Amino acid sequence: MQPFSSTTVSIQRDTRAWQFQVWASFAIAVFLCATGLSWLPGEALDRAFMVMGYVFCLSTAFMLAKFIRDSQQAEASSNSASRDVPMWRLVVWGSFFTAMGLTGWGLVRMEINDAYKAFLGVSWLFLISSAFTLAKTLRDRHEADLIDARLQGRRAARQEAAASVSAE
Repeated sequence: MQPFSSTTVSIQRDTRAWQFQVWASFAIAVFLCATGLSWLPGEALDRAFMVMGYVFCLSTAFMLAKFIRDSQQAEASSNSASRDVPMWRLVVWGSFFTAMGLTGWGLVRMEINDAYKAFLGVSWLFLISSAFTLAKTLRDRHEADLIDARLQGRRAARQEAAASVSAE
């Protein structure tokens, strides 16, 4: 019989303060964008274009964050089967740059006050930045939960093995 080794594993988790800050930043960014877009002067078509642009940018930011993280994990594991096809890389990056470019173009071409454009532009970039931070925070928490579940499963298996060895 071999003795069971006891190893200590430290799982790095974000603090509650960091999680609160990330969620608060994202909520503030969404609020600022929604406020700016809801009070946007001009044509209803311009407002609809900008809302669609912001939503498109937000969804592609989350998609890009996931794609980058998945690609890094595939490289780290050296598992070529889990790597994405080149066309998917083009779709992800192309969608993100298309969303950002069209939204930026729409914002620049709108005939509104420059201060209002600046407000919409800054809130839009704040939204994209906070979306990337939120995506990373959520993914980190998910990975820490997976590691914790695996460790609990291993501990339970060791305890069962130890109990069966001592019963013999």
